[in-house]
Amino acid sequence: MTETHKPIIAVHGGAGTVNSDRAKPLLEHVSKAAKTGFSLLRDGATAVDAVIEAVVVMEDSGLFNAGVGSALNLEGRVEMEASVMDGKTLAAGAAGLLTDVRNPVRVARLVMERTDHVFIVGKGASELARAFNLERRNMLTSSKLAYYQAQLKSLQNGKFDLPKLAALIKEHPDVFQLETVGAVAMDTAGNVAVATSTGGFPLKLPGRIGDSPSIGCGTYADNQSGACSATGVGEVAMRLVLAKTVCNHMENGKTAQEAVEEAVSLVYKRLPKMYNEMGLLAVDMHGRIGAAHSSPNLTWAYMGMELEHSVASLTAKFEK
Repeated sequence: MTETHKPIIAVHGGAGTVNSDRAKPLLEHVSKAAKTGFSLLRDGATAVDAVIEAVVVMEDSGLFNAGVGSALNLEGRVEMEASVMDGKTLAAGAAGLLTDVRNPVRVARLVMERTDHVFIVGKGASELARAFNLERRNMLTSSKLAYYQAQLKSLQNGKFDLPKLAALIKEHPDVFQLETVGAVAMDTAGNVAVATSTGGFPLKLPGRIGDSPSIGCGTYADNQSGACSATGVGEVAMRLVLAKTVCNHMENGKTAQEAVEEAVSLVYKRLPKMYNEMGLLAVDMHGRIGAAHSSPNLTWAYMGMELEHSVASLTAKFEK
């Protein structure tokens, strides 16, 4: 007889600083994403289905740095990226440098399920989306262009220099938001999955790819350990292979909460002298959720069988 597990999902809308006027809509939309994913799980859908649709809700909201809300690069253009991973099979898909696909996470799923590859960027990823008739749209909205101008104004003399940019981000957190979105889930079969999507670092150099589509860095899932989605400074997650590090901790017996807290501690220990704001969300193979961050806020929500409504918060247990 096949064992039935209690499904659970957790989503995040990114690490960073949340001002009071933005708190309510952000919490409402991560709650909506969690509810969307959990309704699928409750009806028997796979963990992959649940994390994809939860991320789509956040990509479509325009509130987060993903999908239609994606930040612009230094040239004022959108370059989006996303990934998904199935913990049952270790199948994974990622896409990068997307400019006009409404839901990059759906392109990542196409890469995972319809190609022999793991990571496709630029023209190839765009053509794959076109072949499967994924919706396109112009991502250069008036609000994003205004946001871009505010970011440029914050840069001293219009120069792009990463240490100076990091200092400006600390001084003006309301202007530079690192609101990558992601979801982790366990389905009734006990399989885990993860999906992550982002517009990337605001004012990034054209062609820069971060941790969100990099398997093991911003995204990882394995039924022998659990699943993890990262948000924050991609270069930090990439240097520490942070999502896989969290999963390694869970495979070695730590709970999801212990695993993400230890990984955040590792960020402080190994990379203390760089801009290192991070957020981590995980689920272990016992269906336990973990959330931790070194940023002032982590917008996140979760929902399980014991809950009538999703639970949303702007902070997690372990913070700076």
